[in-house]
Amino acid sequence: MLETKTKIKNSLRDLAIMGGSPLFNRELYVGCPEIGDRNNFFERVNDIFDQRKLTNNGKYVREFEERVTKFTGVKHCIAVCNGTVGLELVIRALELKGEVILPSLTFIATAHALLWSGVKPVFCDVNPETFCIEPREVERMVSPETSGIIGVHLFGRVCEVNKLQNIANKHGLKLLLDAAHAFGSTKTGKSVGSFGNAEVFSFHATKVVNCFEGGAILTNDDCFADKLRVMRNFGFKGLDTVIALGVNAKMSEVSAAMGLTSLESFEDVVSINKGNYVLYKKLLAGIPGISLFDYDLEEKNNFQYIVLSIDDKTLGISRDILMKVLRAENILARRYFYPGCHRMEPYCSMFTDFDSSLPITDRINNQLIQLPTGSTIGPQDIEKICGLISFCARNSQAIKIIPDSAELAKIIK
Repeated sequence: MLETKTKIKNSLRDLAIMGGSPLFNRELYVGCPEIGDRNNFFERVNDIFDQRKLTNNGKYVREFEERVTKFTGVKHCIAVCNGTVGLELVIRALELKGEVILPSLTFIATAHALLWSGVKPVFCDVNPETFCIEPREVERMVSPETSGIIGVHLFGRVCEVNKLQNIANKHGLKLLLDAAHAFGSTKTGKSVGSFGNAEVFSFHATKVVNCFEGGAILTNDDCFADKLRVMRNFGFKGLDTVIALGVNAKMSEVSAAMGLTSLESFEDVVSINKGNYVLYKKLLAGIPGISLFDYDLEEKNNFQYIVLSIDDKTLGISRDILMKVLRAENILARRYFYPGCHRMEPYCSMFTDFDSSLPITDRINNQLIQLPTGSTIGPQDIEKICGLISFCARNSQAIKIIPDSAELAKIIK
């Protein structure tokens, strides 16, 4: 069991959920935005204002695309206004139709991008160890209506891209990768961004590289990249010529300026994230019923997420009770991606056949919890968080009978 020099809670009455003072006087977030060097950012913004070039593929968007291609080793980066629109563009550019197989254990945008484009999402179960889509299940679910596969690199762990590509090749399917979590990660030494027909990054404010709001599509296919560039700008090819259907998916100059600033601090942020991960792993190691999501240290990782799997029988309390306790102490833990896309609207009403067909996904969705990390979280914070979890483990029998109430329910909205 964890031993710590930091004084945490001495009795149940000390818990904030029981009326005690919160362990932290500020809120600790799972994904607190990383800002980078503000001076560098403001210098770029001032230049944007001086040039009066706010959007329409300006120099900072082009520079950001060049920096991303250089970083990943991928030929083409098409910057877009956000990752969801990036998914939608690729779905249309690949001319996906009918059905596409994807995991339910993902952010809802992965499924929404398909349905929004008139494609039926077919939810697939995941590997219990990696939490990523299970290739054997994908193979089983391929039908005459299947046009593609979407793999998701969950929590930065790269899915089985080679196995998925083999399935796609065998059945004549397109392979799209949702790489929202995985900037800077590798698989067998190969950078994320270089797999499948295309990969889509999110550069949302909470990601390890952020553009406030932003995203990018990466591909090594020259013709496909040209097609996407036309589509993201209303279908324009040249000044006055529209050659295809398109939308306004462009990234703004100020978003690109933030992306460049964020890229400059990327290695420092990853170093902090890795240090946090190592410390969490050390301090949680002796607590029965707590398993920490492991990164493959032979590959590059961004270490952005601290993911715990809770065995309620061994720990003595459920994941949701632990989460109520943590959030009352201003530790704003999350349940990514509860309850799973297949149990959210409109999918749970439209596709009732998924109700009992994803047992591993359902089990995982009732076990996972994510803890705060990033540059705003220091070693003493982590020691306090782990100490509190240890306290909950030691007092699980008493904590699990804490009465529920409307007030407590508000804590875990």
